[in-house]
Amino acid sequence: MRIVVLGANGGTGRRLVQQALDAGHDVRAVTRQPRSFPVRGPGLEVVAADATVEAPVSGAAVVLSTLGTPFTRRPVRLYSRSTATVLAAMRREGVRRLVVVSSSGTEPHHHAEGGFLLNRIIQPLVTATIARSTYDDMRIMEKMVRDSDLDWTIVRPSGLFDSDSVTRYRLSESRSDGVFTSRADLAACLLAQATDTAWVRRTVAVTTAEGTPTLLAMLRREAFGN
Repeated sequence: MRIVVLGANGGTGRRLVQQALDAGHDVRAVTRQPRSFPVRGPGLEVVAADATVEAPVSGAAVVLSTLGTPFTRRPVRLYSRSTATVLAAMRREGVRRLVVVSSSGTEPHHHAEGGFLLNRIIQPLVTATIARSTYDDMRIMEKMVRDSDLDWTIVRPSGLFDSDSVTRYRLSESRSDGVFTSRADLAACLLAQATDTAWVRRTVAVTTAEGTPTLLAMLRREAFGN
């Protein structure tokens, strides 16, 4: 199967490309910085492109988008602009299967596993300040995808962290009580959607249940980089 991965040079994108190659798929990795792309292997095509301007999806069986940007107080348009470009390209090329990464933050809710600190302090503060523009644009992206006539799936991870391997991650409709999602699990979930029709035209939350960091460890890493 030929898979197109958008945002291939990000933390999730790199893992997704490697997992897809390991599974025997042909992969077109789309990135704005092809020279720094570290993955190599048979069946890999690395393409330089800005997905807000062009989306090289011809010949694809499925398009998996891991496009993302750090939180910022500045206006964010990456998600909506790239989605408009990708939808137009897919319609033009006759490609129907689209899977996009969004976030659990687009639908803030009480997390049973989150406790007072996350639910009452961190989540309200983050969604109202540095993440507000990002989540607003993600919601626009989600609506554009839902309104399309494609075979779409929207994947919503929780707080992302790095891990060495894929675990028995959990899937649920739209939202989850889980607080964390490893990038390896997110990549595995995205790859599974390439052949699984269970979540077509649905929104799925993916969370990691084992080997997750503590909330304080995650905050320390975000604040101090260690």
